[in-house]
Amino acid sequence: MLVTRPEPDASETAARLGALDIEAVLEPLLVAETLTTTLPAAEGFAALAATSANALRALHDRGELPHFRRLPLYAVGDRTAALARKFGFAEVVSANGNLDALVALLAKAGIAGPVFYPAARDQSGDLAQALAPHGVMVITAAIYRMQPVAALRQATLAAIDSGAIGAALFYSRRTAETFATLAAGLRDKAKLGMLCLSEAVAEPLLGAHFVRVSLADHPSEEAMMTLALSFARDQNPA
Repeated sequence: MLVTRPEPDASETAARLGALDIEAVLEPLLVAETLTTTLPAAEGFAALAATSANALRALHDRGELPHFRRLPLYAVGDRTAALARKFGFAEVVSANGNLDALVALLAKAGIAGPVFYPAARDQSGDLAQALAPHGVMVITAAIYRMQPVAALRQATLAAIDSGAIGAALFYSRRTAETFATLAAGLRDKAKLGMLCLSEAVAEPLLGAHFVRVSLADHPSEEAMMTLALSFARDQNPA
């Protein structure tokens, strides 16, 4: 199976696939780049929201984490929450889902003050806009960007065309969009299974006429592994 997510997450997913006896081929389609944008002072915030582990890594790269560790951190999912705890955040709450789940969590949290949201430069959803009707003020700072690779490796394209790679895993809409662009010349798009974290992730692939699309039951790594195992067993019932 093709793992398209950026490093270091790609290697972690590959290891989990390996534990399920599923061979993984790494093809990270995006590369995280930390930005040098000016950040607001941490003292003015009541909480921090994180929709990606890359935001925490960018804060770490910039040496800014010590300023924000005192804040309660609301993470989109368990993996981001786990990294936050590893980086020393004492109060961490996981929405265990997607952006909508994080919005619902923050709307009910009763936060007495603005929320700091270190984010990607190119966002698939607007956390501040989604929370405005709930009276939650969000200050967004673009702290990293995801740069798409220029092309898929020829070995990967050949393995897809030959059927040696039977499926690809997609965790973000941006990754799916990148793959749809770079794989436009594939001869048979109906062969490759597209295993997606959510409907939003799947949309660019469907729009590019990939028809063998499956969705995880829940936007989590565990659900993606269940989906991958189910796909592998369907391909090799013995």
